[in-house]
Amino acid sequence: MRHFATLDEEQTQRLFLHPPQPVDVTAGRDELAVALGATLYCPATRERLAGDLLKLARRGVLSAVACLEDSVPDHRVAEAEEILVRELAGLARTPGWCQAPPLMLFLRTRTPRQLLDVVERAGVGLDCLRGFVLPKFGGAGQPSPHEWLEAVQQASERAGRRLWAMPVLESRDVAHLDTRHTALFAIRDVLDEHRDVVLAVRTGATDLSAAYGLRRPRGSTVWDVRVVADVLGDVINVLGRADGSGYPITAPVWEHFTSGERVFRTTLSVSPFAESGSEELREQLIAEDLDGLVRELVLDRVNGLQGKTVIHPSHVAVVHAMSVVTHEDYSDATDVLAQTGGGAMASAYRNKMNEAGPHRAWAERVLLRARAFGVAREDVSYAHLLQAQDDAWRAFRSSQEQEQQEEALA
Repeated sequence: MRHFATLDEEQTQRLFLHPPQPVDVTAGRDELAVALGATLYCPATRERLAGDLLKLARRGVLSAVACLEDSVPDHRVAEAEEILVRELAGLARTPGWCQAPPLMLFLRTRTPRQLLDVVERAGVGLDCLRGFVLPKFGGAGQPSPHEWLEAVQQASERAGRRLWAMPVLESRDVAHLDTRHTALFAIRDVLDEHRDVVLAVRTGATDLSAAYGLRRPRGSTVWDVRVVADVLGDVINVLGRADGSGYPITAPVWEHFTSGERVFRTTLSVSPFAESGSEELREQLIAEDLDGLVRELVLDRVNGLQGKTVIHPSHVAVVHAMSVVTHEDYSDATDVLAQTGGGAMASAYRNKMNEAGPHRAWAERVLLRARAFGVAREDVSYAHLLQAQDDAWRAFRSSQEQEQQEEALA
């Protein structure tokens, strides 16, 4: 797998100083976690899930979750399980999928028992899974964290390889201040016992907001919802430390994909799109409320979160374009890591101070992301990357339509 594999060689050379490197699904945790990028959720009720996943891979999706939890109505759970088992078997029969999967597929179940039941019924389809998303992890009245992680361990033993766990912090115990710290410390203790299977910690802003009867509207980010931002800050404080004890933490879902009436004017800068000749693309982003996603991604990164949960394919290109390391950040990171004796220096861009000690952990994370998403050339912005992905997708759809027309004529 490789990010931006939809671009041709000319586009790749034009846009990247250092292109994205292939992602090995057997890589270590930190390398694999940063490569998740935009993780797309799909209800397990989709009748053509296997075919949909193949199409998504061609659109640049590298991680997806087949969901049996909140996205499936209670009365359709048994049906969704049957569909999922059938579609996993179909994926397993797809040439090359299990040997060189085009994307990392995870399963989100309601309970550890359901997880093990689906694993038992999946047969060869188990070869298509990379791991599991564990909802409402550590919440009162929910399966215990130990139960969840032991189920993942049993599934790994059945698969004969490591299957990853991605717990989701979204329960009211984490949301509410009077129980939050105790809940987070207990979760940390359990995760530390199972560190070898924890790929990343995911955050559930929708459920956290629901604990207060809130929902962020279009034009607002999760960081504008103060009580939820406070929760995320504490999650990062307890589980995202850069001293070797922390875990990769992914950014919460962006849940908008069409625009309604706007209350505020967009803050999306005109200049990157004017410089790349992509003014029409900017208008499209605004029309689909993706300018809000751009703003939220910037704030996610500032606060130490990586990747993002998404619910629509149109979100993926935005997340990935914003994940590419800028030439300026790469310059700063390499300068910091080149200093072995401490000290401070002006950045090559002459606009900030780089300190070898305090900025080292940040620089190491930047270079890890650079491996997965590449480094943009000095004059390339996220608008150039978005336009290139849009052009590649339009060209692919055009070729597919032409093939269908030729088949119909034949």
